Amino acid sequence: MYMKRILIAVITLGAVFVFAGAVGHALYYAPESEITIPAAVAASTPAAGVPISEQPARLQIPSLGIDTNIQYVGISKAGNMGVPNNFTDVAWYKYGTVPGQVGSAVIDGHVDNGLALAGVFKHLSDIKVGADVYVITKEGTKLHFRVKDIQSYPYKAVPTTLLFNQKDAARLNLVTCAGSWVSGDKTYDQRLVVYTVLAS
Repeated sequence: MYMKRILIAVITLGAVFVFAGAVGHALYYAPESEITIPAAVAASTPAAGVPISEQPARLQIPSLGIDTNIQYVGISKAGNMGVPNNFTDVAWYKYGTVPGQVGSAVIDGHVDNGLALAGVFKHLSDIKVGADVYVITKEGTKLHFRVKDIQSYPYKAVPTTLLFNQKDAARLNLVTCAGSWVSGDKTYDQRLVVYTVLAS
């Protein structure tokens, strides 16, 4: 009887550890973006000359019910754009263009964690051309962008020059995963890009 209780306790404890590991993975596992920063973009830092008060704090997309915090990310060891460290925030490439400035500001967010836990951009594919997107700066200014185009690309063939380097207007480009899960690479096989322009 005593040994049976010990065995049950060991099995229960093991199950707890397995469950905790799964929950930890679900909540905190954040795959790479797989979007390589072009050398010319990596070498430039247009955000450096912009006051901190004018830098982004929150992203709002009313049609999708999104109102979220903006993290700041740089370049990973693999040379890719960083990603948010959770599934509720989005992340701005802090060495690129500041939202509202002329150039291409880039913000990414997770669609999910590969285990069906929804991310902030779970429904980004539902956005429509003409939809409103807002960035709230640290000083409280509300910048109004409007969706101009929506494209999906193979995850290893995102047109990074188009994504990061258009300088003809004040642009904000939103990025997330799409398509099918690639187990070997632990990522999705498509990248959804929503191109927006500052509304006049």
